[in-house]
Order: sequence, then structure tokens, then C-alpha cells
Amino acid sequence: MTQFINYGLVYLVGALAMPVFAFAQSFQVSPPNPVLTGQPMSIKLVGFTPATTVTVTSERAWTSLDSSDKMILYKAQAQFMTDRNGQVDLTTAVPIEDKLATSDTYKKADIRGLFWSMQPTQTQATAGQTQAQIKLTATQNEKIVASHSVVMESFSSDLKIQNVAQFPGSIFALRPSKIGQNNSSAVPAKRPAIIVLGGSEGGASLVNDSAKRLASLGFATLSLPYYSPPQWPSRKPEVAGLPTQFVDIPIERLNQAREYLRNRDDVDGDHIALYGVSKGAEFVLLAAVYFPWVKTVVAIVPSDVVWEGWGEGITPNQRSSFAFNGKPFAFTPYKDFGQEFQGYQTGEPVYIRRPQDRGRAANPAAAAAARIPIERYKGALLVVAGQDDQIWNSAMMAHNIAERRAAANLSINSLIYSDAGHYLSGTGWSPTTQYNTGLGKSGGTPEGNAAAQGDAWLKTIDFLKRQLRLAEGWALAEQVE
Repeated sequence: MTQFINYGLVYLVGALAMPVFAFAQSFQVSPPNPVLTGQPMSIKLVGFTPATTVTVTSERAWTSLDSSDKMILYKAQAQFMTDRNGQVDLTTAVPIEDKLATSDTYKKADIRGLFWSMQPTQTQATAGQTQAQIKLTATQNEKIVASHSVVMESFSSDLKIQNVAQFPGSIFALRPSKIGQNNSSAVPAKRPAIIVLGGSEGGASLVNDSAKRLASLGFATLSLPYYSPPQWPSRKPEVAGLPTQFVDIPIERLNQAREYLRNRDDVDGDHIALYGVSKGAEFVLLAAVYFPWVKTVVAIVPSDVVWEGWGEGITPNQRSSFAFNGKPFAFTPYKDFGQEFQGYQTGEPVYIRRPQDRGRAANPAAAAAARIPIERYKGALLVVAGQDDQIWNSAMMAHNIAERRAAANLSINSLIYSDAGHYLSGTGWSPTTQYNTGLGKSGGTPEGNAAAQGDAWLKTIDFLKRQLRLAEGWALAEQVE
């Protein structure tokens, strides 16, 4: 029997020759657009000749490293061998070596590989291109034979967002309730809530994005900016009304945030979690120890001690980062922080972790006094850290937290990733290739950071859903219609 393949039409020549229609060469992507960032996906190529090579390229507009206002194209490319059914399943397919590739791509089976491995190009994005649009193309013999555009939204399009005047820069976000939608007299369902705190970058932009992303999964969220340093080159803070120096930040601000949420009719005030990243993790761990109402905490790249504060005009080794009721906490000092930052003038790599490691090693008594007594917190705790974190030693500090919890016979959910650095609050679907390209080093490999983000994100959501008793109707897989 002889077989001739002409794209979608297969002719079988033999005793009972008859036409049989196969799939056209195409991408099969599930779920359909729009996709919520971090949501599990399936991407397949179908309709190809078995055992042939196909090149898949991804393209996305992304922020230029030169300017936050400039969008350029990022691209990734990988070659695959189609299976005996003429398909490529990007969840299980391993890229084959492409000797003509101009840059390294990912090496293992990874559904997110063509997303996180994107590299910047010299091409400026057109006016119509946005970060939400990822173009996938399949090429054989230098001809595009299939294409598909994935629309990946950072947060749900039906999200309701309110500015909260009581807290400068803050937003309250939640999705409309699915309960009682056809009954005008029905009271909207109360939602469990998460208070979200960012890190030493300060301002409102990043923490508000995190709050929106979590709210898209069915939680009510309140972002809580607490520090906003002067920005370059304007020398003005992003958020007026917040401290511009990271010294003696009052942790009781979280009590005020809790009262705001408890006074809302759409929030379940008995189920409120804290979610903090980096210095925000230091913040929420202190709150967990001192505020009995805290029952659920997520600490991304955490600290087990309180660190020295800083800011313009602040004398080194004199001030704490945090305070409670006007009393500063004991702190662990840095050592040679200014010397480390001189690398930005001399062109030497900057590892912010080094002055912290040196300060802790040189001041063991101060570090002991500054330890956060996490064994006094009896609630649920999840910590996420990177073994190669170069901003601070989050893995060692997460280990210390876990050991203290274990010694007190308390539960701990600890996720520590060997090839990951500091930036672990993402979802694993965005480019990670440029994290360490500048003078400032955050640690980890592109693959390690993306894998850690993807794994930690899903486990964090599962942890929050279980602890906050989020209704099943708001399960992750049901967020996008």
C-alpha cells in the first residue's frame, strides 16, 4: 500500500482506495483565550507528518532593559521531532539540538519553556503589540505552516478594583460573586481575604499587580504599600504619604488593614491571610508573632531576623527596619553595604547578599537578638526560597524558620529550590533570562527560576485555598470561562 500525504488530505492507494481527511497542521491550545497567567495549559501541534522536525518560535512584547517605557520583542525558538501520530505535545516533548539556533533555549520537556526562555531582540514592538499577546509559529523547510496567538492576562478582566484612600497607593480587588447572580435580592458572598505586601522596591506598582493576580483566583485582596523611596531621575516617591526611608516601619499598620477588611460586607473577616515578598516577608512574619488574629502566612524569600534600616540621611548600623508601637525591633546590621554598591559605578557585579552575610557573621549576638521568634506563631505557614538567592540568603533563613517550627512541634510548609534566586513571586510563564544580565545579581538560572516560580505558584494557591476555605466554585481551573 502506498501513502501520499498532501497536508490535510490523505489518499490511500490500494484495493479499497478512498480519501481520508486528517487534521490540518495547527496548534491545539487549551484553555481558550484569554488565559489567566499561571493557569495550567496544554499546547500541542497536530496534523504533521510523523518523525519530521518542526521549529516552534514564540514572540512577545516585553519591557526593554534600557527603559521601562520602551517595549521590544522577546523571542524563543526550539526544534522538535513529531511523534508517530504527527504531533508534538509541549508538555512532554524534549527539544532536539538546533545547531543553527542563535541562542540557547531550554533543554528539557517544559510546557512553559518557550515562554520563560525568551531573549530580547533589537526589534521594537509595534503600537498594537502588548505583553498579553504571545505569538506561536511552527516552521518547516523555512515556511510557516501553523500559527496561534495566546492571550495571557495578568489578571481577570472582570476584576473590580478600588483605591483605598485610608492607605496611600493601596487597592482592594475582587471578582464579582457567582452566587446569587440571577437573584437581585441575594447578598453577595463574602470572600476570604489576603493582605499583600511587597519588598524593598517599595511603591505600589508591583504589590498592586500581585494583589490583582491573587484576586483573579477568587480571593478578596488588599495591597498594602508601606514604603516609597525617591525615584530616579525625578527624585519623587511613587506614592506620596508613605515613608521614603526604610526605618522603623510600623507593623501595626496590618491591624488597621485587618479592620478595614472586617468592616466590608464582601469580606469574610475570619479568614484573612498575609502574603509578603522579601522585606514584605520579614514584615508578615513579625506580624504573625505579635498579632493573635494572624492564622495564615505566605512568606516568599523570607528572613528569620529583623535587618538594619536604611535611607537617605540614615547613619549606617543605627536604625531598625521595623518597629511596633513606636519601639524599634533589635536588628542585624550590614557590613560594607556602601562598598558593595560602588560596583554600580565601577562596573563590578553587585551582590546585595554579601554585606548582609558579612554583617550577620560579624555580629552574632545582634543577629540572635534580632531573631524573629516564629515558634510563637501557631498558625499555618508557607515559606518559599532560592538556594542561590543573591539578594539575601533566603534559603538558609527559610531553613532556620523550618527548624524552629519543627523544634516547637509546629507545622511548616517549606519550598526551597536549588537553582533559584530571589525573584520567586512570579508564575513561571514570563521571561526569566535577564534576571542576572545587569550589574545587580539576583541569583539562579533562567530555567531554575522559572521552574521554581511555576511550582511554587500552584502550591501557594493550593495552600491559600485550603487554609482560607475558598469555595470550590473558585477553583484555579475555573477562573477563565
